[in-house]
Parts: sequence; C-alpha cells; structure tokens
Amino acid sequence: MRGPVPVLAVVGTRPDAVKMAPVVKALQQDPDFRPLLVATAQHREMLDQVLRLFDLKPDVDLDVMRPRQSLAEVTTRTLEGLDRVLARTRPALVLVQGDAAPCFCGALAAYYHRVPVGHVEAGLRTRDKYRPFPEELYRRMTAALADLHFAPTPWARDNLLREGCDPSSIYVTGNTVIDALHAIGPRVRPDGLPELDPRRRLLLVTAHRRENWGEPLRNVCEAIRDLVLRFPDVEVVFPLHRNPAVREVVIPALEGAPRVHLLDPPDYGPFVYLERRAYLILTDSGGVQEEAPGLGTPVLVLRETTERPEGVAAGVVRLVGTDRNRVVAEVARLLEDPEAYRSMAAATNPYGDGRAAWRIVQILRVYFGLSDELPEPFQPANPRASLRVDKE
Repeated sequence: MRGPVPVLAVVGTRPDAVKMAPVVKALQQDPDFRPLLVATAQHREMLDQVLRLFDLKPDVDLDVMRPRQSLAEVTTRTLEGLDRVLARTRPALVLVQGDAAPCFCGALAAYYHRVPVGHVEAGLRTRDKYRPFPEELYRRMTAALADLHFAPTPWARDNLLREGCDPSSIYVTGNTVIDALHAIGPRVRPDGLPELDPRRRLLLVTAHRRENWGEPLRNVCEAIRDLVLRFPDVEVVFPLHRNPAVREVVIPALEGAPRVHLLDPPDYGPFVYLERRAYLILTDSGGVQEEAPGLGTPVLVLRETTERPEGVAAGVVRLVGTDRNRVVAEVARLLEDPEAYRSMAAATNPYGDGRAAWRIVQILRVYFGLSDELPEPFQPANPRASLRVDKE
C-alpha cells in the first residue's frame, strides 16, 4: 500500500468519542496513517461537546439522531450511512469502540465491504443478553466480526479466549478512557455548573440504561429524595440524559427536591470535575465505573451486573441495583461509616495506565507491516495502585 494507511474510526455516542479520541489523536501524530473520523451522531450535542474538547472534527457526519427513534431505526440509519461511507472512502481498516449501535453497525458494514475491523474496548461481558440491553449483544456480535480485539484488561482478554477468538488477534492495551483522563485532567473546570456548597457532601447521580427505564429509575429517584431528607449535609447533582425516557421520569420525581440540582449534560471536562469533586457517585454508566476509581471517588452501580468487574474486585465499585431501600442503605453506610468509605475511596484504577492509544497504534503498525515490534501488554500491578489523580 502506497502512502499513509487510511483508517476509518466510527463514533456516535459521548463514550465512543471520549474513548476513541486518544486513538485518533495518536493516529494523527503518526505519518504512516491517515485517520478518517466518522460521526454517526447518535448523541448529537453530547458527542459534539467531546469532539470540541479534544480538538477533533469529523470527516463525515451522518447525523442519524431523530427524536424517539427506535433501536431498529437507529440501526438501519447507521448501517445505511456507514455503507455509503465505506463504498466511497475504501479504508484499509475500520476501528469501532465499545458497545453502542455505532460499534456493531460499523463492524457489520466493514464486514459487508470485506474491510478488517479493530474493536477498541473488546471483551467486556455480563453473560446476560438483556443486561445491559442492547449493549451486551452488540459487544458479542462485534467480537464475531472483528479481526483485531483491543481488550482493555486481562479479564476481557480471557472472555474472548473462552469464546474461541484467535489468541493472536487479541491484545491487552488498557482502556483508552484513562488516556482521555490524562489528556484533559489538567483542564477540568466547573464551567456551567451550579454553585456547590463546599460544606456539603456531593452525591453525583447518572442514569440512562434502557433496563433502568420506568420503575427502576423511579425507585432511584425515590431513594434520592429519602437521602436528602435524611442527610441535610448532602447535595445532589443529577445530569439528565437527553433521552425523553429518562427526563420524563426524573424531572417530575425530583424537581423541587431540596438540594437536588437537575442539569442538562455538562461538557466532558466539567463532568470529570464533578466526578473528582463528588463524595460518592451513583451511576449505571460503564465509563464512570472506569474513571471514578482513579479520582478517589467511590462508585455505587445502579445495576445487578457489570461488564467491568475489575473495580468490584478491587473494592472501589459496588453493585447495588435499583431497589429503593437497598440504594438508601448502601449510600447511608458510606455516609455514616468512615472506615467503609475509606476502604472504597482509595484513589486507584485497575483499567489502564494512560498508554492504551499508543499500544493500539503500535499494534496497527505491526498489522500493516510497518513495524515488527509489538508493545508490552497492559498489566495492572496492584489494582489499588495503578493510577492516582489527586482530589481537590
């Protein structure tokens, strides 16, 4: 192949952009590659925020977002758009990230065009096809289509091996979200956030998973009301996902509750500030489970399963589900028991060392015959001592 190798990277949601941005930036710095960034824009505003933060502009913007579109509509619009892009650009490789529709559709479209696929953040599993829904199946189907599996941790690698993936196609790289934290950490500011009382303990809440829509999310809101009434020194910030299925539950349940701030989704930089500023976090997000441990912030996960068990094993993340009484009890334990809090607040991160994007580019150099030296795989040392970012 003459000239720089064209590599097409697909992003559509905010987590996609956060985790793919370090890879695209690393490819841009290597003269042997020509990265093409395609935004499906499943999360329009949230995606744009992240791309601006990392100084990235899509080469192609499919703009598939429509109000209240179904999963089938998202899938067909994304697949059709990527099919046209691949026919026109003819890349040597397609990179997809994570577990959302752009990941699976990008891999499937590439397969239809007989273009190799590299899966960033491969191998995460819950073994329950409805939790998270539809992300668990998107990951599994992408693994069947991928030629290169960039597993963030040894546990993720082992999942792929158990499923019969070729061992020579699997590389343990660390998670690129840690690269992103390193890149923007010095720049995080509370821009656009409400004024927070430094005398109060901040509880940061995020919830958007489809399996939590409806009654589970109402239970979480009721638990938050119970907590602010029980603990007058607690202040809550709840950035609301753009999806109406989230807003139509949370706003009526919590609007007007004392010391509860309901926000539009902040930019990624201010959100990282909130993660660092928080006393603890309640979330059903996957990325937050990876980021917060490195910021010294305990995480209670509003799910019964997680495809990221490393944080649970390290003791910095705990699964609590969405039962109202259980959520209240678990939060109260951390608010009332200093030793229980300290055991979870050790500033650690078992997910990466900030060099994942570099490893991915070096692996691609070997794959395309530009080098013969593979990087050493990421191997967390003591999972309680792999990354530290001081809290304010």
